[in-house]
Amino acid sequence: MNRLHGADLARFLAFVGMVLVNFRLVAEVSSGSDIGSLITDNLEGRAAALFVILAGVGASLGKPAWHLALRRALFLFVIGMLNMLIFDADILHFYALYFIVAVAFMRKSSNWLLLGAAGFTLTGFVAQLVLNFDTGWNWHTLGYVDFWTIEGFLRHSLFNGWHPVFPWAAFLLWGMWLGRLKLGRWTVQIGMVLGGALLAIATHKASAALISDPKIGALMSTDPVPAGPLYMLASGATAVAVLGALLLITPLLLALPLIRRLCDAMIVAGRQTLTHYVAHILIGMGTLEALGRLDGSLQPIQIFWISIAYCAFAALFSWLWSHKFKRGPLEATMRLITEGKT
Repeated sequence: MNRLHGADLARFLAFVGMVLVNFRLVAEVSSGSDIGSLITDNLEGRAAALFVILAGVGASLGKPAWHLALRRALFLFVIGMLNMLIFDADILHFYALYFIVAVAFMRKSSNWLLLGAAGFTLTGFVAQLVLNFDTGWNWHTLGYVDFWTIEGFLRHSLFNGWHPVFPWAAFLLWGMWLGRLKLGRWTVQIGMVLGGALLAIATHKASAALISDPKIGALMSTDPVPAGPLYMLASGATAVAVLGALLLITPLLLALPLIRRLCDAMIVAGRQTLTHYVAHILIGMGTLEALGRLDGSLQPIQIFWISIAYCAFAALFSWLWSHKFKRGPLEATMRLITEGKT
């Protein structure tokens, strides 16, 4: 199969969404009524879901050997745990755990992938019903008080962290199922757009009807924390619709000379999201901290445009880097360490 440029473009746009959400989080900027806040509000939890689903798609398309997948997982775990020292909402160490789950399902049928996704979602929901989701959290500071203990790490990673394995690994399995479809066919792409959009709309309507129930209303929300079953369904369906739409329109965009260069830069950046994810924390957030702007002094619209400008810079960097190197800096490092290849 030829490279699906629409998937690379979707990965970059998912990264943009995560930058918008994370920059607002660390800058202690509250949501406003401007267009930037509206966009960021709707991307919260959705951009990360698309990111994980795309990782599952890539796992199915790439078909790595189980030992290579585990070596990559170990690499991501180390990078993620180092990242946790400076950014409590890191997703990379969760990715490592998702890939361990993926190894167990790589040789399973597509039906098993869907059953696995349903199982992780249901297990997470049951855990939210019977356990105290607030354990370990200081919601005023958004800090997790005992993460660096064995009990706290396991609880955070499996149950009540930002992206816990139960239920978030379901997104990876869902993506692996999608990756087995004929994604290059326009009929499949249109089916993804229509099916994903209809399912997302239906799920949001169901949430609006059930959220008033005093017993389970909090878990019937489509908000990402805690990640209840309707959030998983709505976000997953939205991601499928977005991916289908981008797979459908990207060849058309690349055929337009005035738009092609812009798309090329975003596509290349989409292949280097590991580098950009770490860089947006070290460089992006680091710069804001050095300038003293992580104190709540920025307006919502200001942090929105700062985020967009940073992502534009990231795309420009990737475009220039690609003229000399095939892979991004961290992508090349991971390949060297896990495969012994440059």
